[in-house]
Amino acid sequence: MATTGSDARRYERRLLVVLFLGVGFVLFDRQALAFLAPYIEFGLSSTQLGVAAGALSCTWAVSGIVMGALSDRLGRRKSLLITAVVLFSLISAVSGLVTGFLGLFVARALMGAAEGGVIPLAQSLMAQASRPKRRGLNMGLIQGASAGLLGGVVAPFAFIRLAESVGWRWSFLVTLLPGLLIAGAMAVIVRERPSAPVVGTTLKPRAPLREVLSQRNVVLCVLIAICFLTWFATVVTFTPRYLLSVKGFTPGTMGTVMTCLGVAWMVWGVATPAISDRIGRKPALVGFSVLAVCCPLAVMFVDDAWLLGAAMMVTYTGVGCFTLFMAVIPAETVSPGALATAVGVTMGVGELLGGALGPVLAGWASDRWGLDAAMVIAAVSAALVVLLGLGLRETAPRALARSKDPLPPLVEDVP
Repeated sequence: MATTGSDARRYERRLLVVLFLGVGFVLFDRQALAFLAPYIEFGLSSTQLGVAAGALSCTWAVSGIVMGALSDRLGRRKSLLITAVVLFSLISAVSGLVTGFLGLFVARALMGAAEGGVIPLAQSLMAQASRPKRRGLNMGLIQGASAGLLGGVVAPFAFIRLAESVGWRWSFLVTLLPGLLIAGAMAVIVRERPSAPVVGTTLKPRAPLREVLSQRNVVLCVLIAICFLTWFATVVTFTPRYLLSVKGFTPGTMGTVMTCLGVAWMVWGVATPAISDRIGRKPALVGFSVLAVCCPLAVMFVDDAWLLGAAMMVTYTGVGCFTLFMAVIPAETVSPGALATAVGVTMGVGELLGGALGPVLAGWASDRWGLDAAMVIAAVSAALVVLLGLGLRETAPRALARSKDPLPPLVEDVP
């Protein structure tokens, strides 16, 4: 169904709301294990915790690649997105029924397979429905702010309170209802739209995977994803354990500090892509990655809980960069027909080699040398992003306009 004028903008706003909730709930579910691990009666070593997190990332990665390519080939996104939301909600609830590590491992792996396609599908829909001047902001709200609000602010508060009041099993089980409600809202609001032009694309429609990977920006975004997913997965998986066992914080204090990460996630998830709309994708990604190096170092060296929370709010900027390298830059590099493929490959390979292997490596290193090793791995990973980001080619419409004219007028967007 084609949309123009006020109807297009109204649909853009409604789509933003429902995809905000959908992607946010994915990250809410994904964060559950990190906060519920201390309450699981059969216990988890650092290595087991890393392996469980890695299993989800591994299947998430494969699913993202497959679902992105499949949706581009079929030209369908809505039905695949709704199916994914229903499935991961059901599997998340099943996680509360397991009786040992093996069952938990299988449940998390299956949940990753269901969740992996959500971000490529959601960001493809949002990129096509967004006006150019709002593309970075809209995609940042979906992937950054929603994850920060639901995965970073609500998740630690909700899961810790639920675990202490009704137990860790019911904490998993109650996630079923919100997921089904969100899937119902998607069925009503989301439209199965034909591909619309995205400013800055260079590839023909339905470009094959090998042609997508011939693009310099896509290859660099894949490498950046590997490093930044290692940074992210290591920080979110091992910071709660670090604060409890190394810093000696109480569960309540730990939850408060982790909530600060959630607030930062929400703020930077919006601010970083919005700033990139004005100054350019490349300088925004490089600059905020420099700050991200300091986040795991703050965990190691700042002992006061309040100062640590403040430091992490300032330095947890990498989560805002996720939207840039995983969605916006690929969307502005490839054609509409290859958009979900590019996003899926970037997210999938990053999850597979960074999100999956990163926590396993960090868990093994932590059991061998202590939890400081995990934080060092995270800091080095963010530092590598800084170097890789310097090789990106700019894609932001306003930045490209300025490069052609020293004093250009503001670009007017066509609805």
